[in-house]
Formats: sequence, C-alpha cells, structure tokens
Amino acid sequence: MNGVEGVDDGWSGAALGAVLGRVTVGLGEVGARFPLSADPATGRWTTTRRGSWTGGFWAGLLWLRARHTGSATDRTAAEACTARLTDWTGADTATRGLILWYGTALAPDSAPARRLRDHAARTCLTAYDPELGLVPWGAAFGGPRELARADAVPGLVPLLASAGPHGGKAAMSHLYRHLDLCLGTGAGAGSGADEPVPGQDEAPAPAPLRATAWRHDPRTGWHPLTDPPPGWSRGRAWLLLAVADALTLPGGAAGTAPTTGTASSAGVAGSAEAAGNGGAASTAGADRTTGTTEDHAQLRAAARRLGAPLDTTSPPAGATPEAITPESTTRAGAPLVPPADEAHPGGPVDTSAAAITAVALLKLASLPGGEDCGRRAVAVLRRLVTAHLSGSDGSGGSGNRRPPSGMLLDGCHDATTGTAVRHELVWGDFFLALGLAALTGLVDLRDV
Repeated sequence: MNGVEGVDDGWSGAALGAVLGRVTVGLGEVGARFPLSADPATGRWTTTRRGSWTGGFWAGLLWLRARHTGSATDRTAAEACTARLTDWTGADTATRGLILWYGTALAPDSAPARRLRDHAARTCLTAYDPELGLVPWGAAFGGPRELARADAVPGLVPLLASAGPHGGKAAMSHLYRHLDLCLGTGAGAGSGADEPVPGQDEAPAPAPLRATAWRHDPRTGWHPLTDPPPGWSRGRAWLLLAVADALTLPGGAAGTAPTTGTASSAGVAGSAEAAGNGGAASTAGADRTTGTTEDHAQLRAAARRLGAPLDTTSPPAGATPEAITPESTTRAGAPLVPPADEAHPGGPVDTSAAAITAVALLKLASLPGGEDCGRRAVAVLRRLVTAHLSGSDGSGGSGNRRPPSGMLLDGCHDATTGTAVRHELVWGDFFLALGLAALTGLVDLRDV
C-alpha cells in the first residue's frame, strides 16, 4: 500500500517497463561490474568493480526486474549481484546503508540476501559511536573519518533499526544528530514552519540547510564543511527519505504506531544549539524511546521543513489517509525537478534528487495528513517520465541528441567538480523505478 490510489492510467507501467528494459540492456553491457553513470548521448556506462556507494542500487534494480518479469533467470542475476556486495559489510563507511539496505530490501524471500542484511545491520551497529551520537562517515573512501553527511543517513536508518531495540535507538540517534546539524535549531516540533493550508497541494518553501556535511573535532565539536554545498538538493532529498523511513517502515526507528513514551525525547533544538556553539557532541539522541508521540511530531515537522507538504497536526488515532486522484497537480512552489545546487537555480538540474524525493513523498502519503505528499509525488514522477526519460524515439532529456530508450537523463552527480552533470545515474534510475513500481502495485514501500 502506498497511500496513493487511482493514479495509474497506464503511463507508470509503461515507464517502469522502459526503465527495467534499460536494466536488461545494461546488464549485458556491464557484466559483473557495477554501473555508476551513463553518457547521455550513447548510453555507455561508466562502471566500478566493487560498486562503490552505488552498488546496492544496481542490485535493487535487478531485484525489481525479477519481480516485474517473474523470471527465475532474472532472480538468479539479482542474487548473484547482491552476493557481490558482501565485502562491504566490513567497510568503514556509513554508506553501507545505501549499499546493503537497498541491495537487499527488495529480496524478502531470499535467504542469502536476508543473512547479508542481518549481518550488515549488526556490523553497522558496532560502528555506532555513542559519544558522537551517530555512525561516522568513515574512512573507506579516504579523507577524515569523523564526518556527518546527509548521504550517510538514508538506508542506514532502516538497516540499524532492523538490528533490534538497540539498533532502533542507534537509528534514531543517527537520524536526529544529522537533522540537528543540517537543519539546525527547530528541526523538530515547534519549528515555526508555515502550517499547511487545507487542500494545498504545492510543496512548502523548504528551510535552508545550514550545511550538508560536518567535521567533528574532539576539542571544539562540529564544524560545517562546504563540500557538498549547503544547497545540495540531493542532500535535502536524502534527509527527507530517511525521515520518511523512520515514520513509515514497520518496526523501524519510529515507524511503529505512536505511543506516549515515558522517556524524555531530547529536543532537536537543544543538541543543535550545542553543536552550533562548537561544544562536544551530546549523547541525548541515544536515549530516545523509539516510536513515541514526541518522535512522530518532531519527524513530521522535520519533513515539513525539508519541503514535504505534510500536515504537521497530530492525526487522530486510527485515522487513514484520503485517496489521491490522478487529476491532482501542483501549483506554484518548489520546482518538481530541483537544481543540483539550490544556490544556483540556473545551473544543472538533478533528476536523481527529484526521484529520491518522490519516493520519500510516496512513503509520507501513507500517513494521515499525507494526501498532498502523494499528489506532489505523482506530479514529480510524471514530470520525470514526460520530460527526462528517454523514449524509443530518442525523446527525453535536455540535449538534442537521441539517447537509448529508458534512461533517466539530466542527473547531476557532482555540480561542483563538473562530474556527470547531465547524465543517467544508477541511483536515479533506481528511485524512479521504485516510485513507479509503488504506483503500479509491484512494491509496497513500507518494506523498502
């Protein structure tokens, strides 16, 4: 169930078929390697041997293809790709959430994938640092180890939460620490964000991020970094996805039905103030009781500040979201496909950020008060399909050349360095396919 009903008039199924058809072609080209980004004109993939931080998305696409076709051969290919991710379980990187959650979550009936996910959850839990209140970014890709980055949160929240009660507490602490740092004072409830207008289906003006990456100094606390920049739209999308996961995944960090907890839920503003003053990291986040009413209120408010048109009013117990019609559209507000850097609206867009956001919004649409999130998600997916997905006639994308069919074009890997700024990105393909699969009923987003 995705909280969105009656939205498919055939376009989402056809688009999903095109993306997964592209996966089949890509698999024949890359073999046992992992695709990263593809040239927008030729469709030729740049690949990596071990998958880097994106390997789980390729495995996830193969699992989606296996679901879509029902083919035993396709399932075998997905199993083999997931097995090649095993070495990442011991890697010193918080991107293990991206690699090992999305590489296994779409394979609930695969015993090897389940064992890999369980092992990954335990090893990530051992990497949790209670003094920092998070799993550090790590040293696997070089550079300082004790960093906090927006892309260290998605995937890791549900992966940690799957490791039992201690994992759930670590997941909440990891999430709140990053929200504290990136959103700043008022990231949770009582932030002062504009309340939604009944029936409003546009995205609210999102709060600016203070930074999307932070470095910790044992003596002076947390300090913001400029790379990635504060306006990194994919960083905002990653944070929103993690919040949506915490609110909606069954048994997740806060994904159980909200109950009034007796333990104090430390305010986001308090720890943000400590971080902003350069003080030592607070460990308050680790003491949170998962699934409390306070957690849900703070996370709903954080989602609102990150740009989700989610009603921040606490819904009555047992309330269910209203159906969302396909005629719903968005009016003025945040662009459906954001610029890669919000500080440079005239620069390249990032369709991968839009696809990630769409999946997060579809998750939030399952919550009471999430109707406008569903409308927004459908509008984003429609825009990606109609304006950026290459067709069999070579249409799609912002260029004048004729790319192969089924490519989500105009993804921006790194605007700062000029790396793959108008390309097909494997994670963009994955989240577009995941959103479309949810609309067609192939996937229940509460499971992934």
